[in-house]
Amino acid sequence: MSRIGKKPIQIPKGVNVTIAPGAIEVQGPKGKMRQYIPPGIVFAQQEGVLVATLERADAELGKFHGLARSLAANAVAGVIDGFKKELDIVGIGYRAELKGRQVTFALGYSHPIVFDIPAGIEITVDKQTHITVTGVDRQLVGQVAANIRRMRKPDPYKQKGVRYMGEQLKKKVGKTGAK
Repeated sequence: MSRIGKKPIQIPKGVNVTIAPGAIEVQGPKGKMRQYIPPGIVFAQQEGVLVATLERADAELGKFHGLARSLAANAVAGVIDGFKKELDIVGIGYRAELKGRQVTFALGYSHPIVFDIPAGIEITVDKQTHITVTGVDRQLVGQVAANIRRMRKPDPYKQKGVRYMGEQLKKKVGKTGAK
């Protein structure tokens, strides 16, 4: 059995958990989320604690035990606090502008890039070079931040591009530095 899968999930006050076949629905102060669970894993709620168990003792099911527990714990944490990823835009003339449910990026290409914000995600732009992605779904927040970063990955030579806040880049020397 998984050590992570055995850990119970504390359900704080103000959070409502509904167990459905193949999924759990979590509702809290930040919003509502439905998290699908791998087949063969069963959740039980008892006295403010959510516990994941296996339907049967099987090595094939055992590898999903910790995954299912982590997905449920992230859903509970998401509706309480939410998740956040921060990105920085580095480069002369590189900037972002928020217009309704779209973000327009100028990243050194011949045209601006328009990015549609998916449902359940909030994006804020500070000083045109700092982007904050927030939401209740951890996977969706991470995927949206990765999609934004992919528009102009950080260049190892000039250090320009979109990067996660605090990301350390390894600077490479150019052609003249190789001699």
